[in-house]
Amino acid sequence: MHLAVCRARIRICVSQPELIMTGLNSQVTLTDSDLTKLFHLLNNQLGIILANAELLEHRLAEDTHRARAGQVVMSALDAIRTSQQIRHVALPPEV
Repeated sequence: MHLAVCRARIRICVSQPELIMTGLNSQVTLTDSDLTKLFHLLNNQLGIILANAELLEHRLAEDTHRARAGQVVMSALDAIRTSQQIRHVALPPEV
């Protein structure tokens, strides 16, 4: 599947989750390659969130704002770990 199609599916998932869930259950068959691309896109986005949260954490002057940015950093790291766990369960080990 072309990368643009994966991105379009992600946009649909975000804007109309009921459509993608219906489609995945009844009409669309994703291959391991498709899932790998989707996980790659997800991890890229989570990495961007993490990097920006870390920048904020280091640049903010007020302790309360730094603490809030630190919470975003920790949440982004948790999301990355969760994505890796889902990928581990959903895809066969790489050879």
